[in-house]
Amino acid sequence: MIQDSQAMRPAALRAAIEADLAAGVVPAIVVATIGTTSTTAVDPLPEIGAICAEHGVWLHVDAAYAGAAAVCPELRWSHAGVEFADSYCFDPHKWLLTGFDCDAFWVADRGELIEALTVMPEFLRNAATESGAVIDYRDWQVPLGRRFRALKLWFVLRWYGVEGLRAHVRSGVALADRFAARVAADDRFELAAPHPFSLACFRLPAGDEASAELLRRVNHTGRVLLTHTRIGGRYALRLAIGSPLTTEEHVDAAWALLSAAAGDLLAT
Repeated sequence: MIQDSQAMRPAALRAAIEADLAAGVVPAIVVATIGTTSTTAVDPLPEIGAICAEHGVWLHVDAAYAGAAAVCPELRWSHAGVEFADSYCFDPHKWLLTGFDCDAFWVADRGELIEALTVMPEFLRNAATESGAVIDYRDWQVPLGRRFRALKLWFVLRWYGVEGLRAHVRSGVALADRFAARVAADDRFELAAPHPFSLACFRLPAGDEASAELLRRVNHTGRVLLTHTRIGGRYALRLAIGSPLTTEEHVDAAWALLSAAAGDLLAT
């Protein structure tokens, strides 16, 4: 049974902020996550946001991976409390079929961001800027130049449409569920973290060395490519599904490969 959600603990956050204040330190920012890269954990934004609002701390929400899940109504639970965010971003290049790199960024009050980053040498002054007729996005980041990342995202949105994107996300979630069910049903394996999206983290209860050797063996075949992480200090394998071409057959083949390799490994 999975005991730890890997999410931020609001009580620990409050204690840290209060300790800073008692020490004369001003807390500046809290970064909460929707779908951590390592395990796809979801931080409790309603509680975190309320604490940040109480103390006047900037709340940035990093939904780099799982922001794409919000295209599906049934997955928007992951964004509960996002209204507390002062800034928010997600990467369409991670799960929304857009070529690297492309980050979608939102800020509640652009004035504070621009005040921190804007530069206005004489050669950049122009009537459109000074009248407010245009938005100078160069003032939203450190470098003045920006690539036209929005264009490739526009092509994806036009080609797939909202239903196409929802189908893609739902397929990844279903395939991860399918794989996780096989892990949970096999006593040689265990799930290492919850799997609300299209990533499943798992390991061999036999220990870190066995899990690491299992990863080495299956990747050495060249038929799959899994990655690893550490959860609570323990080694875990990661199976991530992101391609629109991945099917049940691929997931079942990956499981068969892992099962066979585990059998050989644990028999020695």
